[in-house]
Amino acid sequence: MTTTISNSNLTAQIKHLGAELFSLKDKENKEYIWEGNPVFWGKHSPVLFPIVGTLKNNSYKYDENEYHLSRHGFAREMEFKLIEKSENSATFSLASTLETKKVYPFDFELQICYVLEENKLNIDYKVINKNEKMMPFSIGAHPALAMVENFDNYSLEFDQQEVLNYHLLEEGLISNTTNKLPLQNRQLVLNYQLFEKDALVFKALKSKSISILENTKPILKVNFSDFPNLGIWTMKDAPFLCIEPWFGYSDTLDEYDDFSKKEGIQLLEQNQTFESNYSIEIL
Repeated sequence: MTTTISNSNLTAQIKHLGAELFSLKDKENKEYIWEGNPVFWGKHSPVLFPIVGTLKNNSYKYDENEYHLSRHGFAREMEFKLIEKSENSATFSLASTLETKKVYPFDFELQICYVLEENKLNIDYKVINKNEKMMPFSIGAHPALAMVENFDNYSLEFDQQEVLNYHLLEEGLISNTTNKLPLQNRQLVLNYQLFEKDALVFKALKSKSISILENTKPILKVNFSDFPNLGIWTMKDAPFLCIEPWFGYSDTLDEYDDFSKKEGIQLLEQNQTFESNYSIEIL
């Protein structure tokens, strides 16, 4: 099933499977979300929950028990319920089940709300801890933004002048090796060589928004002021770029003896609610 929302400027379509955004078009019918061709990558904009990235050996320990979770968690592969709908907004819900508790032993509700406002799509995350104990989790976005021109015709413009200090991945895990990318006038010219060793992972950035420039013209901006971490990723020769705001990231090469001590993990107090927001703005 799918749901469509629209306003006078934009139309967005969301799959109920994973509550995944798969289309965002302007009034000229220009598409801004990657089509999901499985030759490259068969997703569009999955939500990452209750982990972001990869666990060491795809497993973790909590309360002296071992659990197994595949990369980016299970929410992106589960059917969400549409719980609220208007012309320009839609809210989806995923609740814990007996099956989810086999791999993530917590009662939760995850709500994702999409709201179109002028030239912007706001995506709101709400994580509700329904346990009488603290709940560790990560959550992140993975929007793949379509690129119809040659990849090297694009650049990224950060809202702050900074030196990008990113971590390299080793078999999907965060290594202790870092590289630096200096910006020129806050801009980074894109090329596929940047992603030869997988995603660029930023544990911290001064910037809280990134614009995509096509032939030096800004076309789209991702705003992520709530989020402490970020990934940027594509595949060789793929006509898309993912700008991924995160709360958390893959396991590091360091050991931890309990999931709640994982680097980057969020700890939500009992019966409390976590909320965050990012947006995709058409320029």
